[in-house]
Amino acid sequence: MSQAKKIETIGILTSGGDAPGMNGVIRSVTRTAINYGIRVMGIRRGYHGLWRGDVTELDARSVSDKSRVGGTFLMTARSKTFVTPEGLQQACKMTQVFGMDALVTVGGDGTMRGACELAKLELPIIHIPATIDNDVGCTEYTIGFDSALNTAISCVDKLRDTASSHERCSVIEVMGREAGYLALHVGIATGAEIILIPEQPFDRDKDIIGKILSARNRGKHHYIVVVAEGAARGEEIAKYIESNTGTEARATVLGYLQRGGSPTYQDRYLASMFGIQTVKALMENRVNRVVVYKQGEVTDLDLFEGLEIKKRISPEDMKKASMLSI
Repeated sequence: MSQAKKIETIGILTSGGDAPGMNGVIRSVTRTAINYGIRVMGIRRGYHGLWRGDVTELDARSVSDKSRVGGTFLMTARSKTFVTPEGLQQACKMTQVFGMDALVTVGGDGTMRGACELAKLELPIIHIPATIDNDVGCTEYTIGFDSALNTAISCVDKLRDTASSHERCSVIEVMGREAGYLALHVGIATGAEIILIPEQPFDRDKDIIGKILSARNRGKHHYIVVVAEGAARGEEIAKYIESNTGTEARATVLGYLQRGGSPTYQDRYLASMFGIQTVKALMENRVNRVVVYKQGEVTDLDLFEGLEIKKRISPEDMKKASMLSI
């Protein structure tokens, strides 16, 4: 896009799994843009809604009181049509139909890949990472992670109370098909005896049964196991523990409970800062960018370069968790 191009109207959509704080992002982008005289078009139901032209104009009042509410009022949906060449062309056409000069996308790595495909078709893009998995490699933090952590921690604390009363093992399955950040942080924060994540191979007898028996021999009679859904199924782990130790074991799958609820301070604040940074980039004619949080600051990077950056939980992180679980 040439430097002379003036941004007059932008679109914003949320895609993929919802995350607490997405509404705060929409609010921040909308109000900041309006302050600069930019119109904002809200696209309902993500990329599928863009393809269909499901668009409504947002104003300062329509985003009032939204930052305290979980989920996304613009809604989100999967779209098989969007990912086809014809679907991408139709999506770009809709931005022209509604006079959008740029598009803001909010979501995880899948949403970011979709944003890159649209950018290749010369549609100016700014992407904001929002996913409870915190697995977008180019940023240290994604909107929704802290809220999901606090929800899961509260649930695990309650389950520990009943596990203690009944001298049982409580196995809690949290979200994270490909990344274990949620399980690791929840496990450390709640004092779990065992944490299972996709990034770390484990031996059921050595890493689960052995740890529980060792703890029991030291006088412990209740246990917490936190498992990411991508590492194993909580129900299977619970059955294996009970059949091999004689200790009553019960599995709890937190599931979509982790996505809901009111966002925490951190997600409300960073959602606001991410939104301001997004509009700032557009006003400075920096497009095809991803907004990131690095070393305590909100900034932005090249979208395509950001997509290529990967991050994984290190063995050192797991070693620290193990040190605390004795």
